Parts: sequence; structure tokens; C-alpha cells
Amino acid sequence: MLVTALWFVAVNNGTAQGPNSQAGAVSTAPDAPTAALRDALFAACSQSQEQFSKFLTARNARTFAQLTPSARVALMKRFVLLNEPGRASLVPSPSGRPTVRCETPAGAAELQIGGAEIADNFALLPVEEREATDAVGNDAIRIKMGLIRENAAWKLISVGLVLLDLPALAFEWDTQEIETTERGAIAALKKVAEAVEAYRRTYTRLPDSLAGLGPPPRGTAPSAESASLLDADLAAGVKNGYKFRLVIAGASAVGAPARYALAATPQVYGRTGRRSFFRDSGGTIRGADHQGSVGSELDPKVE
Repeated sequence: MLVTALWFVAVNNGTAQGPNSQAGAVSTAPDAPTAALRDALFAACSQSQEQFSKFLTARNARTFAQLTPSARVALMKRFVLLNEPGRASLVPSPSGRPTVRCETPAGAAELQIGGAEIADNFALLPVEEREATDAVGNDAIRIKMGLIRENAAWKLISVGLVLLDLPALAFEWDTQEIETTERGAIAALKKVAEAVEAYRRTYTRLPDSLAGLGPPPRGTAPSAESASLLDADLAAGVKNGYKFRLVIAGASAVGAPARYALAATPQVYGRTGRRSFFRDSGGTIRGADHQGSVGSELDPKVE
């Protein structure tokens, strides 16, 4: 399905691998901005982060590389208005304009590129984006994209009236994503605690580490070494931007009285999370900003 918002991107045709393009070739022909945008749509459709980064200005490419993988994917899928990676192709158009079709298992979109208005190093191209089933374009989104020639290559600098500035937008994206990853870390701590208690009931002791809660080797039954109580990522101690640790809090790990604590810290502080979370031996989850270090039982309780 088409999404309802279009975010901001940048395009460079210098090394695009779309139709009729040559790696490393730079064109100054009148249709060069159109070719650049066409090839960028191909990269965005397939959600190829490596290819898509080649269409960004140098400044925006640096910021794009520092975004989390999910943020980079979110940017690309908004560019073609589809949620899943797809297969791109050029399709015939009654107007003769280049039309990119991006087909995914959930649906397809067509993006028709209009004629470029070029003045010196600036080009403005109208784009009509619609679902492939909308033959007459009743629900089409029409927007103009601005491109600038930088180092002899065309790169997008605006979508509509909004100038592209990924460094300025990165902070906002990180803030939005941090809220999600922090909620996910709290939920993961609860899931780990449930797995630890299930392990205790089965084996009358605590696991030595999170690895003991993970899936067993293929073809073998769960055991005290691989209890199959957590997925492989969480058992390895890293999931959705957070790192997790299990600490035995008492002198013994045997029996119901054995005590433990759990910790979750941002994998990349300031980008995948700011708060560190700590589940104390009494079962209370606490959280505070420790600049990426482990939290403690003195931190405020997480509601």
C-alpha cells in the first residue's frame, strides 16, 4: 500500500546502476537530471542502502551512513511510497515520459518523471506517484523535485519546497527512533526475566548467562545449556539497538532463593538509546541516562 508521507532524499547519477547507466560516467546532457532521478528510484525501490547512498550529496551521504539501518530503510521506502523492497522496471507511458514501476509482494507503485526545467546548475522535475492500479491517477501524489549539479553530477536538494538537510533531520529521526528502542529494551528485559524464571522452574537453578536461554543446535532437544526460552539475538545479548546482561546477584545460583539482576545499555549511545535500564534483584525495572554505562538499583523506577 502507498504510505501517506514523503520524506527527503538526495540523488546523484555519477555511479547509478539503473537502465542505460554506466558506472562512473557523468553526463551533462539535458536528460541527465531525469536519468539521475530514474536511477535513484531504482535504488530506492530495491531498498539497497549501498546503491542509494551513491545518489546523495557528500554531506548527506555522511549522515546517511551514520543513521541506523532501520532509519535508512524508512527513508528509502518513503521515496517510492512503498513499505517493502521491490523490483523496479521501466514501463511504457502514453505520454512518453520515463515511468518507473516498483513492484512488491504487497502492491506496486508507478512514478512518472516529467520534463526537467534546467537553469545553469539547477533542475526542477515534476514527479507523479500513484498506485499501479490507479490508471487515471485519481489519487496520485504530484510533487516537484529539485536537483543541483555538484562535482559534475546531479543530486537532489529539495522535495517540494523543503530543502534536503539530512544532518539537521538526523537528530529528529534519532529522537523518534530512541523512543521506540527504549520501549523495546524495557519489553525485552521483561521477556528475559520470564525466561530466567522458566529456566529456574525447569532446572532448579539460574542460567550461567543469557546464552543458556537460547535455542539449541538444530536437531537437538532443549537442555540446561540451550533451553530454547529466548530467540538467538536476545540470547546473544544484543537486540534492537540494546545490549543485555545477566548478573547473578547472590553467592549461589541454585534454587528459588537465588537472585539475579538484568541490565540493558544502548548499543550506540545517543543513536539507539539514551537511557540504561536495570532490573534489580527484587524485579523492579529502573532507568536513567548513564552516557551508555550500566545502570543501577539507585536509578528511578520505570513506570
